[in-house]
Formats: sequence, C-alpha cells, structure tokens
Amino acid sequence: NLSNLVLGELKVINLSGLHVPESYLAAIMQIAARKNQWSLDRTTFYTHVTKWQNINDIDEPIQNICLIEGLYLEGARWDIENNCLIEQTNKQLIQMMPLIKIIPIETNRINRNNYLATPVYITSDRRNAMGIGFVFEASLYTKKDLSHWILNGVCLLLNTDS
Repeated sequence: NLSNLVLGELKVINLSGLHVPESYLAAIMQIAARKNQWSLDRTTFYTHVTKWQNINDIDEPIQNICLIEGLYLEGARWDIENNCLIEQTNKQLIQMMPLIKIIPIETNRINRNNYLATPVYITSDRRNAMGIGFVFEASLYTKKDLSHWILNGVCLLLNTDS
C-alpha cells in the first residue's frame, strides 16, 4: 500500500544503500530512548538473526522492530535451523545472511553470553584509505568458544567485492 510506504516506517532496510548507515542505527536508538524514557547514553541495540531470507518470507507482524537485509557473513556460515554460527565450507567464503532484527535495549539489560560481537564493515577491505569502514557490532549466537570465531576473522559485510 502506497500510503503505508509514504506515511509509515520502513520495515526492512538495506544498510548498504545508505551513505551513512551509522546515522540510521543512531536514529533507531534515539527513537527507542525517547519512546521508553531511557537515557540515550544508556541505550544500545543488539541483533537477532531471523529465519526469513527476504521480506516475502515474513510470517508474523513486524510492528515496532527494524529489520536489515543485505549483510554477508565472512569466515563462518549461519545455520538457520539451529540459529547459530557454524564452520564455513571450503568453497563458500561469503554467505548472504537472513534478515536481522535491530532491537534497542538499555545497556544494563543486554545478555552477551555465547554471543560473538561481530564487526560489520562496509567492504571486505574492512577499511578504506582513510581508515573508515567499521559500521557497528552485530550479536551472533554461537555454541563454540568466542575465540574460535575471532581467530577465524568472522565479520559481516555490507558489500562484497564480487
């Protein structure tokens, strides 16, 4: 419906299409802080990887949440059935991720157990000549020790080089 598109909020956004994706994420936190009467400096967000590959797969109401698409996982694979990181195959270096929820939360309420703070970069170069490239950290669930994934260089990318 065109009126929902014009008057409503975007439900799914591709961060790679934004010039400054950090601004969009900051706006989400500001809106949540204002709505919930949280102090902005005590507001953060965490991520939750969904089972949905695209907007057409969504089978439940998605009010008051933000979904991002177009992220690629490097250094691991995502197991949709078990909702966790697993080893990558030899032939697949980069995998398209399902839709990811961005969920604002107060910093003292966030659970970091078994979640890898995964850096999200604009490109696989991880930074440009000016040192710019880091966007945010996504929380990805794992059953393995966090150091395993850190040593594998696991990250998420907004753009692939291919």
